[in-house]
Parts: sequence; C-alpha cells; structure tokens
Amino acid sequence: MTRKTNNGMTLLVLALLFIASAMVANALFRGWQIDLTPNNQYTLSKGTKEIVGGLQEPVSLRLYFSQQSSERIPQIRAYAQRVRELIDQMVSRSGGKLVFTVIDPQPFSEEEDEAAAYGISAIPVPGSTDKLMFGLSGSNSTNESAQIPFFDPSKETFLEYDIAKMIESLNKPQKNIVGVLSSLPMSGGFDDQTRQMREGFAIYSQLSELFEMRPLAADTKNIDPAIKVLLLVHPKELSDDLQYAIDQFVLSGGRLVVFVDPNATTEEIPQSDPNNPMTDLFTAKSSNLSKLFAVWKVNFNSDQVVGDRLAGLEIQVDPSQPPQRSPVIMKLGKAQMNQSDIISAELENIILDTPGHFTLADGADKDGVSLTPLLQSSAESTLIDAEKVRFNPNPASLFEGFTPSGENYVIAGVLSGKLKSAFPDRSSTPNHVAESKQEAKIILVADTDILTDRTWVQVQQFLGQKIFNQFANNGEFLTNIVDKLAGSEALISVRARGNSSRPFDYVEGLKRKAEERFQDTERTLQEELRQAEQKLTELQQSKSADQAMIISPEQQAEILRFQKRKIEIRKELRKVQSELNSDVRSLGRNVKIINIIIVPLIVAFIGVFFFIRRQQRRRVAAGV
Repeated sequence: MTRKTNNGMTLLVLALLFIASAMVANALFRGWQIDLTPNNQYTLSKGTKEIVGGLQEPVSLRLYFSQQSSERIPQIRAYAQRVRELIDQMVSRSGGKLVFTVIDPQPFSEEEDEAAAYGISAIPVPGSTDKLMFGLSGSNSTNESAQIPFFDPSKETFLEYDIAKMIESLNKPQKNIVGVLSSLPMSGGFDDQTRQMREGFAIYSQLSELFEMRPLAADTKNIDPAIKVLLLVHPKELSDDLQYAIDQFVLSGGRLVVFVDPNATTEEIPQSDPNNPMTDLFTAKSSNLSKLFAVWKVNFNSDQVVGDRLAGLEIQVDPSQPPQRSPVIMKLGKAQMNQSDIISAELENIILDTPGHFTLADGADKDGVSLTPLLQSSAESTLIDAEKVRFNPNPASLFEGFTPSGENYVIAGVLSGKLKSAFPDRSSTPNHVAESKQEAKIILVADTDILTDRTWVQVQQFLGQKIFNQFANNGEFLTNIVDKLAGSEALISVRARGNSSRPFDYVEGLKRKAEERFQDTERTLQEELRQAEQKLTELQQSKSADQAMIISPEQQAEILRFQKRKIEIRKELRKVQSELNSDVRSLGRNVKIINIIIVPLIVAFIGVFFFIRRQQRRRVAAGV
C-alpha cells in the first residue's frame, strides 16, 4: 500500500509540475513561434517591427471578443485566435510600450457599454438573439483613440496592416499635410464664367476631413518638406521651375500622386474668341507630364483612350432614345483591381470616363523601375484615337471596327524604383538631389474624371447639410491612396498577407475550367438565339400585311430547328456539369484511397521492414 501511495503521489506531483510548467511557459513565451508557412505568413513584417519598436509613448489595445456568442461560429473563434497571436507578437516587440488586454463583453455588462462607446460593432448572430462583438480599440497617453469596429475574416489579407496603421496613428496623431496642384477646380472657388461661387469636388471635401489640404500655386518653386503627399491633377503647361520643384520633392522622399488624362471631359476651356465658339471646341483637353515621365521610364500617350467592351457602361445620350453602351465610359470590378494592395483590394467598383493607360519604357527593368497595376482594363479592350472619342456623339459607333487586343491596359499603377533627376543641368543649384536615396513611390492614374462627382456620387442638400449618396468607390480609392502614402516608410512596407485558410486549389481549378466551358456553351446558345430571332424577324418583314399574323412554313421550320438545337445545348451544359462532378468525385475517391489504404500500408511496410531488420541483427548478435 505504501508503494502504491508513493507511486500515486509521484504521478500527482508530476502532473502538477507539468501543468505549472505549461502555464509558466505560456506566460513567458507567448508570441514565440516557429513559422513554417509559405511566405512566412505568421511572421511580422519588418515595417511592423519598426512601428511597434519605435513607439514613443505607451499605447493600450483592447480586444473585445464575445466568447459565448461565438461558440457556434468556429471560423470566428479561429480567426480571433489568429488576431490575438498577431497582437501578442507585436507586444513582444514593443519593449513594454504596447499594452494588450482581451475583454469578453457580456450582455448588459459595463464592458459591453464600454465597447459600444468605443465604436465596436455588435453583429447579430444568425439563428440566435445573441450579438457578437469582435473589434479592437486603442488609446494613447493623451486619450486619443482609434478603432477597428469589427474584424472581418474575409479581410485577413490586410489584418497586420490595419493593426499596424492603428498603432502608428496613435503614436503620431497629428493630421498629415497634403499638397494639391490642380488645373481643375477641386476646392471650388469663384467661377469667372458664371460670376458665382462654385462648389468643390466631393472627393476634396472628403479628404479635407482626414488631412490638412494645402493648395499650391502654379508659380510654386519650392515644395514645403512638411507636405507628406502631393496631388498633381491634370498638369498642363507647367513651368520648368514647378517641374523642378516636383522633381526634387520626389527625389527627396516625398510621395506623389499624378492624375493625367487623354480627354478630361469635365475640363472647362475658357472662351478665347466670343465670335467663334468653335475655336474652343477643338482645344485639347488632355494632360501629360512628359518631361518627368521620360526620366521615370513611363510612357503615356495622351492621344489614345482605352476602350473596354466588357466593362463599358450604358449611358443615356438622347432622352428620346434607349441607352447605348459606351466602351470608353467603364465600370471596373474586382477582377480589374489589384487584390493584393490595400488601396484597391476592398473596393467593389470604380467608374472611369475616357481613361488612358501607362506602360514602362524600354530598359526600365534594368534601371530597377517597376510599375505595379492597381486598376487595369479587361482583355476585351483596345486603344481608340482620342479625337475619334471627342468628336463622336454616338458612343455605340465606337464599337465599329472594335477589335480587342487581348491586353490588360494599366489605367492606374504604383511606380517604384530609384529615380534620377530630370534636370541634371541644375546640379549647381543649392541642395540639388541628383538621385533618390530611397525607393520612390509614385501613384499614376490615367483619368481625371474619376475625381469628379458625376462618376461616383450624388450630392444633395438636407437641412443645410451635404448628403453624399455614392454609387461607386472612386472616393475610397483616392482616400486609400493618400492614406497609404501619408503613412511612414515602415507602414508602407507592411506586406499583404496570404489567407490562413487553405482552399483546394486543384478542385477550384477543375471548377474554373468547367465554368469556362459552361460559359462558352452558354454564349453559343445566346448567339444562336440571336441569329434565330433575327432570321424570324426577316421572315416576318418579308410577308405581306394580310399574312402578318400567320406563321409561315419557313418560320415554323426555323422555330423547330432552334428548339431542337436548344435541347441539344442544354444536354451539353448538363454534360459539362456532370463531368465536373465526376472529376471532383474521382479526386475525392483517390484521396480517400491514399489516406485510408495506401498511407497505412506504407507505414505498415516500413514497420515490418525495420522489425525484420531488428530481428536479423539480434540473430547475428546472438550468433544464430
């Protein structure tokens, strides 16, 4: 009994020691990990480490997560663990300046009221009366706060960026200064033609709430280093002094956003000759930055407009006529936006009007210059002469001779690289910078109409207040651009993450191929339907008035032929879907066979092999 008692006590002590050591290790080594994932998905970016390691004052983070309400949502619980582990890593790198607390806001508790006061969203749980809180609130020593109202698992790609941005905003809470050089009336002002004050662009008003906007004059010769981002909109006939100022601003580390356009439809040309208004009609509404573009290895042709057959919108040209599709007024969706950049990844659609495109000049790659697309056309696009667009009131006629090139034209992109000055002849100027010391970041957009109200928002007055009803994400696009560029070098370098979920890529590939075949067959049916309807219309028009209500034998034969073909194509569609299901079932069956039979057999074979070898060695050792 004594021996049994001692053994039992020993096991109990060992169990207690194990639990205690696990608790101590969990407390001491929280945030420690070995990242074996592709692209080091769970390892902090260098920029994030710089941000949390450079905190000047304490920052408190409070993660509000409803434990009970999330019990039946395992994907949310898994994502909450992912968020917590990421913040734990940041805390371990902050030198004690980052304080992290996890709070469970119980219903009707003070914690729930506190979370609501901080702006944390309460999301209804499907099939329950409970509400789920899953958001982050932060504050600094001066009681300034920032929030992420809700962590959406679908936006996991930018989880690290969002948290790092929030921490940096609390570390440096002052508004960033944005300089504006524009030949368009973005900020409003006095209209010489109407002799009245005009409203500014809604997009300018939106930026003014987030940044300190500083308009710059056309005779500017030096750009204040305090300006974090410079917006250059529709540059026309810029003086060499102004271009030199822009050149030096970029090479000194300033961030630049350039909007140029082959056909700025909203540009107002001042009337130069009252006796001949047609003179102004022929005045070009294009803009370019050719001198600087040439040195930056950027090509922009202000005589070409991108036309997209797939993204073209229907517009009302004549109230008495039905809407007509225009290839040059287009709505870009997610498929035409860069999904790995925070600027464009979370947007739904953007509307453009007669945009141009950018390419890199020959030898740009040798100079270390790259152009990463943000917005691009579909493969169903081509280039159209800008003059043809300007003087053609009928948008449908632009489809005449329209032949898609199969190329995705870059309408907006990020230009990166070490750049040289476009003014080497001014090298004797004091503080002249001949080459950028760090990698320059310039956002290029080949459309200025993207900024105007008519392409993305309706502005209404209600009780003396402006109400913005947006129908596109043009405003968020510019806000995201400025927001990202106004951040520190460390924040800009924070990379987009992969998704922690691992989809069945092979199965998805099978589905995509089947969908393509399905769509091809469906398009064939639609084309044959159109041809059949056209033929029936022709047969109907060829009949006399007294036979108009009678179906002719030719019409009846055509209807029967089409109905028969329709049944055949439906069979083909079902066959395509059946083949997909068969391929997926076959893949699943093969995986089961490998997991259930083949892998255990391999393991068993290895075990038997080593068992036999071991027996043989024993026999040799025993001299048998």
